[in-house]
Amino acid sequence: MSALDRTDLKILRLLQADGRMGNAEIAKRVNTSAATCHRRTQRLFAEGYVRGVRAQVAPETVGLGALVIVGVVLDRSTPESFAAFEAAAKAMPALLDCHLVAGDFDYFLKLRVRDMADFNRLHSATLIALPGVRQTRTFFVMKEVVDNAPLDL
Repeated sequence: MSALDRTDLKILRLLQADGRMGNAEIAKRVNTSAATCHRRTQRLFAEGYVRGVRAQVAPETVGLGALVIVGVVLDRSTPESFAAFEAAAKAMPALLDCHLVAGDFDYFLKLRVRDMADFNRLHSATLIALPGVRQTRTFFVMKEVVDNAPLDL
């Protein structure tokens, strides 16, 4: 990866704020030509600075208003048990995030479900059956104060 300069950082900030912003508008805001801006933006994608651009759907509008965080403890701490758990977790449609963590838990999962009853079905049918799961602890989010904030560039 090449080093980022001020203009690259401005482009990244603008894309984080509005992934639908057109190249001409970005070029105007970073004070470059459209061709230069396009070339820089393409490089940022090609070099992996930007993973992708997608819409943020309002969860409550599609019936997924409950956000749940689940701490998971596995019965063994081996590369094989981690790999098996991760592969199975990735297959869960409700999964938004899965993080291997240090501390009292092995993983934190962030899930979107319709409601508590929906989570109860998911928990009994899927979560406790994931490979190697010894214990789970569930946290229902009461209020989303900050969610998916942009990186401070």
